[in-house]
Amino acid sequence: MTEAELIQIIKQAAKDEVTELDLSNNQISSLPPEIVQLTNLQSLDISNNQFSSLPPEIVQLTNLQTLDLRNNQISSLPREIVQLTNLQSLDISYNQISSLPREIGQLTNLQFLDIGGNQISSLPREIGQLTNLQSLNIYGNQISSLPPEIVQLTNLQTLNISRNQISSLPPEIVQLTNLQTLNISRNQISSLPPEIVQLTNLQSLYIGGNQIRSLPREIFQLTNLQSLNIGGNQIRSLPREIFQLTNLQSLYIGGNQIRSLPREIFQLTNLQSLYIGGNQISSLPPEIVQLTNLQSLNIGGNQISSLPPEIVQLTNLQTLDISFNQISSLPREIVQLTNLQSLDLRNNQISSLPPEIVQLTNLQTLDLRNNQISSLPPEIVQLTNLQTLDLRNNQISSLPPEIVQLTNLQTLDLRNNPVPIPPEILGPKEWYKDPGNIQEILDFYFRVQDPQETEPLYEAKLLIIGEGGAGKTSLAKKIEDEKYQLQSDEKSTEGIDVIQWKFNLDHGQEFRVNIWDFGGQEIYHQTHQFFLTSRSLYALVADDRKENTDFYYWLKVVELLSDNSPVLIIKNEKDNRQCEVNERELRGEFLNLKEFLPTNLADNRGLTEIKNNIQQYIKQLPHVGEPLPKIWVRVRFALENNPRNYISFTEYCDFCKLNNLTDSQDMKRLSQYLHDLGVCLHFQKDPILKHYVILKPEWGTTAVYKVLDNKNVVKNLGCFTQENLAEIWEDEKYKDMRDELLQLMIRFKLCYPIPRQYRQYQYIAPQLLDINQPEYRWNPDNNLILRYEYDFLPKGIITSFIVEIHPWIEEQKQVWRNGVIINKDQTRAEIIQNYNQKEIKIRLAGNRKKDLLTIITHELEKIHSSFERLRYQILVPCNCKKCIGSQTPHTYQLESLRKRLGAGRYEVECDQSYEMVNVRRLIDDVNLSVQESNRELQIPVSPLQNELDRDKERSYNSVNIVINNKLESENNSMSESYQSKYQQTGNIQFVDKIQSGGNATFNQTNYTPEQQQKNLADAAAEIQQLLNQLSKTNPTATPQEITNTIEQEIKSNPTLKDRLIAALKAGGLEALKTIFNHPAFTISAETIKGFIEAE
Repeated sequence: MTEAELIQIIKQAAKDEVTELDLSNNQISSLPPEIVQLTNLQSLDISNNQFSSLPPEIVQLTNLQTLDLRNNQISSLPREIVQLTNLQSLDISYNQISSLPREIGQLTNLQFLDIGGNQISSLPREIGQLTNLQSLNIYGNQISSLPPEIVQLTNLQTLNISRNQISSLPPEIVQLTNLQTLNISRNQISSLPPEIVQLTNLQSLYIGGNQIRSLPREIFQLTNLQSLNIGGNQIRSLPREIFQLTNLQSLYIGGNQIRSLPREIFQLTNLQSLYIGGNQISSLPPEIVQLTNLQSLNIGGNQISSLPPEIVQLTNLQTLDISFNQISSLPREIVQLTNLQSLDLRNNQISSLPPEIVQLTNLQTLDLRNNQISSLPPEIVQLTNLQTLDLRNNQISSLPPEIVQLTNLQTLDLRNNPVPIPPEILGPKEWYKDPGNIQEILDFYFRVQDPQETEPLYEAKLLIIGEGGAGKTSLAKKIEDEKYQLQSDEKSTEGIDVIQWKFNLDHGQEFRVNIWDFGGQEIYHQTHQFFLTSRSLYALVADDRKENTDFYYWLKVVELLSDNSPVLIIKNEKDNRQCEVNERELRGEFLNLKEFLPTNLADNRGLTEIKNNIQQYIKQLPHVGEPLPKIWVRVRFALENNPRNYISFTEYCDFCKLNNLTDSQDMKRLSQYLHDLGVCLHFQKDPILKHYVILKPEWGTTAVYKVLDNKNVVKNLGCFTQENLAEIWEDEKYKDMRDELLQLMIRFKLCYPIPRQYRQYQYIAPQLLDINQPEYRWNPDNNLILRYEYDFLPKGIITSFIVEIHPWIEEQKQVWRNGVIINKDQTRAEIIQNYNQKEIKIRLAGNRKKDLLTIITHELEKIHSSFERLRYQILVPCNCKKCIGSQTPHTYQLESLRKRLGAGRYEVECDQSYEMVNVRRLIDDVNLSVQESNRELQIPVSPLQNELDRDKERSYNSVNIVINNKLESENNSMSESYQSKYQQTGNIQFVDKIQSGGNATFNQTNYTPEQQQKNLADAAAEIQQLLNQLSKTNPTATPQEITNTIEQEIKSNPTLKDRLIAALKAGGLEALKTIFNHPAFTISAETIKGFIEAE
């Protein structure tokens, strides 16, 4: 929000005499003096902004009762805050505050105080003067003890001191007799004081994640207790007295070491929720049936092999989780749980579903992932209320036709099953991302069941890799033409060359191979992750220069990036000099290594065997022979016949329409499929490159590598300007696409723009930076250190990280080829890669070490996720007295620490001091999750992460604006061109030259009222899907950002545009208001209407 916009809002608020003002999520760093005009203001929300201190003007708002300052960068509260004498609610959570001023005790009307998520190590005694306080939240700080004066807060009803360093509760706490909720979870408490029994009004007690081994029997005298959480401790058994908690409605005892449940627990007849997951329980006692009010039961993560038949008497049960056990079948009686809405059976040993399960007609969610199920019963159609069906990682190869009758089914996850559906339709590889659209999944599956509508695909990619000068280009040309004469001065490939080779299968069908010849120079290694794909065969070429072929590197790269695709090693024995390779050792480590094939390409020795093996292995690739819609095949060949190097996505869509492919999602699926096959390049997730389809991949990659190979760019250590690019890309085929090619380099993480204030050059290619580390000062005091150790460290991780983090590089100077210094909010971080030791080391100094470390690990994890099977360890520093502050602390593997927690081992010995340290605190100190890495649970994006993303967006804006302006001009021109073509030709009919007898038509139609209604419904569904996705990925987006995203989607999606135009014509502005009505965002229908009309 600009200052002018802010002033305008404040003036209008003053005019309207508002009592509440919400300025959250606007990147505001200061308030204008005009704020004091809001004399009637009672509530002010300036959370999620960029304030580093409390705006002094606020203290003049003397009628203020509620002040929300959370998620800023405030390091201290000024004493003047006490002038807000009417303040009843103050939220300063998630800032950088290290202490509270003593004067806070003067805010005597305060009823709610939240100081969680700061760096406070102690509370001032004056906090005891806040006698009207009803709720006090001090979670997530560094507090080791509570001041005795806290007992003066006699009106306190809620006290949350979780996630601190408290080892014991002061006995005086029992004087807080009005306390209803007490949360002391995730501290270092080993026992509870017996006096806790005096908190007779306590209704909720949370003591999970401590070091408690047993519960004091007195706790069971808290007869008003309704919710008790003792999970994640070291408790081995529950005392029988637990039955005295007769009002208990929720009991959480998960993550302990409990082997059996006392029978008395089943006398808790008011219990509605019971969580006993993550223990060592092998069976449930029959008495469980006495819990007749139970609505939710979680017994996941135990050692249970069967359910007692009596469980079916729990007829009020709505949620049942028996995941991560050893169950191979379900009792047929389970059908009696007629109120069941959610059933979680994942990670068991179930091979089939009992047909009776379909009688659970109220079931809405069924999770069966990671079992051994090979088919679904047709009766599944009876689950008419089912909304989510998760079948990931099973053995399902077919679907019953009846599944399409499940009209309420919204989510179907079939990833990692042998179903004949392309992976890009099933959904992203990343588990934590939503699966593909259910309608598209079912449409594709049942469409390819009809042999009249499909055609098998006999095409694949052969990637030839290896060191520069090994003979890759010679091999590619010899495969294409055995008569090709080798050149003594054969030029090394710059980037990638693509060659076509065809052979006939046994039944006469032609098989097409797209041979990709990769340049072997190290500078090209950065882009391997974009081209080394699955659905491919690999040929690793090595010659007799032993020292010049790093077999381990190349085979590891293929293993990581290609889903373990098969590899042939071609031993190029020039002049018949033998190429020695330790075949047994390599075969032992790389199971995807198929053959070692010697050759002398000069006289074609061994060439026939090489070609035969290529044919043998390439036709065995999983996707070969896959049925594809004929219309896809038609478009694919028509695109290939286009002589241009690239077309805009709008042109691509028009081209699809001309070939009778009209569904916009189908168009995107096809372009992704062709991208994977190596036929074209379409980076759908890139905000700029998604507007272009590169028909000739070698055109784009060669252009990119021309920059990296340029002598001046190399001489300037990777620095270059727009003027340099104009010279490098002076050829006619490049000059109109210079900005897009630059974006391609950015997409490949090969360069980044330098912020304007630091510019001498405009861009830097980090892989060409100086290899030498620059001189800089570093304060070694109180550093936070983290290390990544890799089994294999692929090239390009550190340079990709530099590109991702570039807006925060210190003075845009402290960066070199293997490392970088970043500086943000008075916090510095040093990130250095040591390639030979296969490690990346991070150390931080300053006020926000943990926050900045979270950003660094997040960016590294994003890069790691682009490599299949990348194996590494995160080494967490010890925090014992000897190690804390040391530059060489003892370290622990994060994975090992998590396993310790799971096994109930809450302390570990330091190998340097022999001191015992708290495992949970070790993990908390580096801001990592104590849970095993579970990517299905997305971590909320922090304000600092949002700030980095915004800084990157601003950095790239100069390129994006130029391209967007060009796109708008091109699209208008193309739309007129195609419209003219349609008007001239009427209904277009043309002969498909690829498939004889094929024809296609394109019709311009006037919509009937029914079609208009369908357009409205379809447009609304598509827009709502987009907005739902945005609400997950960017919940803090401003209305302008949302509007910009929608406008870009309309531009790039002609089908959606047509639907919106039709809806606007049929229903006017009210129709758009209906379509864009969403609970998370406010969108101006008038703005969208103006945009559509302008388009």
